[in-house]
Amino acid sequence: MPQEFIVAIELGSSKMTGVAGRKNLDGSLSVLAVVKEDSTSCIRKGVVYNIDKTVQCLQSIVKKLENQLKTKITQVYVGVGGQSIRSVRNVIVKDMPAATIVNQDMINELMDGNRSMTYPEMEILDAVTQEYKVDQQYQLDPVGIECTRLEGNFLNILWRKTFYRNLNKCFANANLPIAEMYLAPLAMADSVLTEAEKRAGSVLVDLGADTTTVSVYYKNILRHLAVIPLGANNITKDIASLQMEEKEAEAMKLKYGSAYTDNADIDNSLMLPIDSDRSVDSRKFIDIVEGRVEEIVENVWFQVPNEYVDKLLGGIILTGGGSNLKNIEQAFRNHTRMDKIRIAKAIIATVTSSHGELSHPDGTMNTVLSILAKGDLNCAGEELRVDLFAPDEQKPTVVNEQPRQQTTGRGVVQTEAEKQKAEEEARLRKEEEEARLRREAEEEARRQEEERRQNTTGKKLMRSFRKFIDALTGDDE
Repeated sequence: MPQEFIVAIELGSSKMTGVAGRKNLDGSLSVLAVVKEDSTSCIRKGVVYNIDKTVQCLQSIVKKLENQLKTKITQVYVGVGGQSIRSVRNVIVKDMPAATIVNQDMINELMDGNRSMTYPEMEILDAVTQEYKVDQQYQLDPVGIECTRLEGNFLNILWRKTFYRNLNKCFANANLPIAEMYLAPLAMADSVLTEAEKRAGSVLVDLGADTTTVSVYYKNILRHLAVIPLGANNITKDIASLQMEEKEAEAMKLKYGSAYTDNADIDNSLMLPIDSDRSVDSRKFIDIVEGRVEEIVENVWFQVPNEYVDKLLGGIILTGGGSNLKNIEQAFRNHTRMDKIRIAKAIIATVTSSHGELSHPDGTMNTVLSILAKGDLNCAGEELRVDLFAPDEQKPTVVNEQPRQQTTGRGVVQTEAEKQKAEEEARLRKEEEEARLRREAEEEARRQEEERRQNTTGKKLMRSFRKFIDALTGDDE
């Protein structure tokens, strides 16, 4: 019996991770294989900046996964994240005749109008509906309500067009079909936040290597999304300013680093050893680490819209590799004055695996596992040949040909090929509609011309008939 599994890939700033696994009937995940590649030479702040090296990393990950699984991989799920992703609010208004009842076509028209918005150098990755304003009342589902003015409030999630195109180009050049592309922060929120946290209001903070992603939820709806170009690597670089290599600075951070240290616990005479010959002043080390952490926390809190600051009953949820820094919760409490703070070391679903890193989760695998949890299409192809000398047959790659469901607000990002296909279909529909209108106009013009001819002929006959009668009457006289 052929294997069935799902493959997810995360393009992180420090590591590119590929995971293959299965979704079980009870909602748990069974991870079959995990592969990581150093991505520091091709991914910066979560985005591709070297296409060729990214292609090599992707091909290497897929090859290693295939060797572990002894099965070809036909398609993969991908997460989109990183620098320049941000959210922008937009309002689309439709005025209607009195006593109009809202139907789904009207809602779709508002959504289409929002999707057609253009932003300089930016691509709309997804649009999240906030609510609809029906006359003066706010509704989540206005279908069936009578009104004269319908207003759609949307949160558009944008990304730089160059980043979007580069990402698509990498997978195309690697000959690696994309089953589905997801917005990583939305996928993460679905796997890390509880329904109660989303409903009551919460801030999800993903502390990555080069970036920190902030997602604000309230009443189960994403209200704000931003990516801050600061992460755990900034702390490492600051420590390296104490005259040491970054590798040594990273080791010092992991061993001695703390996001907050009480003054009473600081020993001003203590020296922290770098190696057998060198050491740094403990107070200076603490000040450097705390200074950068404070900057990151301030930037995170600045991203929370004022209207939601007092509505975050679900608290702050920290995840990602940076959340492992000692006393990180206390650093957030000190600045935000929020008591309810938790660290999400793992996703909510149960994960079973023999891979050591997943046995002791630390938040670094949450994104790729969240993408894996979103997948529902088989990514497994034929079994790999065991005969090393047998010719390798080239068979066409089988990819997802199933029609997509409505993706708006689900965190699904159209690939460049899908976007071009959708735009082409929209163009054809528009041309067909214009041609139909032209035909109807021409038909109406012909009908009116025929009526005019008939009227003219009838009038001529009537005039001739009258002349004939007049002539007969004149003769009688």
